[in-house]
Amino acid sequence: MSQSARLLNPILIVGCIIITVSFAVRASFGVFQIPIADEFGWLRTDFSMAIAIQNLAWGIGQPIFAAIAEKVGDRRAIILGALTYAAGMVLTAWSVTPFEHQIYAWLVGFGIAGTGFGVVLAVVGRASTDENRSMSLAIVTAAGSFGQVLGAPTAEWLLTFLPWQQVFVVFAAAILALVLTLPFMRAPQPVSKAEMQESMSEILGKAFRDPSYALIFLGFFSCGYQLGFITAHFPAFVTEMCGPIQPGGVLHSIGITSTSALGAVSISLIGLANIGGTLLAGWAGNHFPKKYLLAAVYTGRTIAAALFIVLPITPLTVIVFSLVMGSLWLATVPLTSGLVAHLYGLRYMGTLYGFIFLSHQIGSFLGVWLGGRMYDQYGDYNMVWWIGVAIGAFSAIVHLPIRENRTAVPA
Repeated sequence: MSQSARLLNPILIVGCIIITVSFAVRASFGVFQIPIADEFGWLRTDFSMAIAIQNLAWGIGQPIFAAIAEKVGDRRAIILGALTYAAGMVLTAWSVTPFEHQIYAWLVGFGIAGTGFGVVLAVVGRASTDENRSMSLAIVTAAGSFGQVLGAPTAEWLLTFLPWQQVFVVFAAAILALVLTLPFMRAPQPVSKAEMQESMSEILGKAFRDPSYALIFLGFFSCGYQLGFITAHFPAFVTEMCGPIQPGGVLHSIGITSTSALGAVSISLIGLANIGGTLLAGWAGNHFPKKYLLAAVYTGRTIAAALFIVLPITPLTVIVFSLVMGSLWLATVPLTSGLVAHLYGLRYMGTLYGFIFLSHQIGSFLGVWLGGRMYDQYGDYNMVWWIGVAIGAFSAIVHLPIRENRTAVPA
């Protein structure tokens, strides 16, 4: 059997479909910020808190859904996640107060956890051969980026002829349709005999006592902060801060006639660039130490964010920043999840990565919430950007001491 035949399998394909739809909906929420705030007269903080809670719930739910998948089955966990996700979207569509949005954000966040990386990457990782695992994880991660390419423009397009409430219902239906793909997802369990003999509590205990696991946990915080802030606030930031689109210019000629449209397109450009960046990270993860690659990714993000906020905000700098940041956007995911699998084995990879992802989502919560809070207080996002620059530099440094040349679970 050829290398490509072993790489491409039904589990990988279904995993990509699930992640694409889940992330398309999740990546679109920033587009709704101005329409919802305008309709109800909310402060920016009100909407931001709902998205922040959603991200926190995603982080809390990730190890929970991963543990459910490892105990009762991957497909059952995904079905539960899809039902929860869709219910949260429908309930949010008919809510009219910030408190209601924030309550239902818990359901949406848990639903994203059940249809997201923690469950799907573990399934794909177990179904992959050792030589293909890093690339398989990268392909699924890139599918999330493809969802990001689709999500924001689709929401922007639907909002031209539907109220935002009906768009939420349409997205809920798309999430429920994921259940139809699950008969094709049945993952084997390619784990060692030693891993099968150890309980979840034993594996978790080993990881929690390992300084390298703590460093990975700390380092993933800034990834969540930066992604959460940009996903939730960048469309509004571009709409309000970017220079005008010049009539007759290149952007105007391809249909981008307003900064609002540019804001939605910028999220898609990030996702588009990240498809290539994530696949490159997956390839590099098979050839170079993952901790150094992660340090390089965080260094690149730090430099890109610092330059973007220092330079004048124009349509050109928005596009350049979106492409550069996009190439580094989810490149951390196959490297981080692959590092966890390398150090601690595949049996409880989903749960172990789920706890690491909780750090990511705590950072995401703060990035989204601080974005709204500081905008309402100061009238701009400058301080939030600079906090992201500082913690990005911290993450670049904290990955360097990780001990990658051993495994915590014997083969």
